Amino acid sequence: MKSKVLVIFSAMVLVSCKTNPNAHNDLNYMQNIEQTALDNAAKTTNNTIQTGDQLIILITAKDMDVVKPFNQNYSSSEFVQTNALAGGNTPGQGNVNLSGPSYIVDTNGDIDFPILGRLNTSNKTLVEFKNELRAKTAEFVVNPTVNVRLANFKVTVLGEVNRQGDYTIANGQGTIWNALGMAGDLTMYGKRTDVLIIRTENGQITHGRINLQDANLINSPYYNLKQGDAIIVSANNTKDVTSRQNPNTPLILSAISIGVTAVAVAVGLFKN
Repeated sequence: MKSKVLVIFSAMVLVSCKTNPNAHNDLNYMQNIEQTALDNAAKTTNNTIQTGDQLIILITAKDMDVVKPFNQNYSSSEFVQTNALAGGNTPGQGNVNLSGPSYIVDTNGDIDFPILGRLNTSNKTLVEFKNELRAKTAEFVVNPTVNVRLANFKVTVLGEVNRQGDYTIANGQGTIWNALGMAGDLTMYGKRTDVLIIRTENGQITHGRINLQDANLINSPYYNLKQGDAIIVSANNTKDVTSRQNPNTPLILSAISIGVTAVAVAVGLFKN
């Protein structure tokens, strides 16, 4: 009798402690990086300026008095502050100060700029617009320096991550890794093989899915983020199974284990 009870108890322990030998692989990113062509790994985004973008523009020159009219009487003590690294759910951390007057791109893709008047940003990247602005300013100022930043480049990360929320990327360029890093990475229940990205660009909504375990994701159009992207990480099967289980199951199993042990001890004492 004692031996049978111990066999049953041992079997229960082995079943409860059984692990999936491939479980650790399910948490690893870009597993085939060595076999993946990385010709496009260094590519950067070519995001164009969109309606509603907040541009921080500062014109400087050797003689700052000359460029004052271009900076809306801007004072160097002024700045636009964003939670560029911490995200909306973690105030006070990772603040980045972007200095300069701000301009909101209207529905026609225009901004009203001092001295130069209305400037159109449609279908232009930040670099293209900056070069154009420098050329126009050079008609009035010798060797001007033009700094153009995007202050409200935001993405949203939802689902099985450690910190859901809206995140601002200060330089207007970021990858899926930047966003997930700011969100504290996926939880152990995050489905790494099927991450959904919803994108709104020029009034059109598109979506795509990427596999974080496949290094080929660097060639996906959703690898580099765009303004307003929503990244949604769904739960894996483990989370689904766990959510269906009785929350008291661990307690019940513990009670059964204790009971079986007690019976085995009692049987042993009785025989003695």
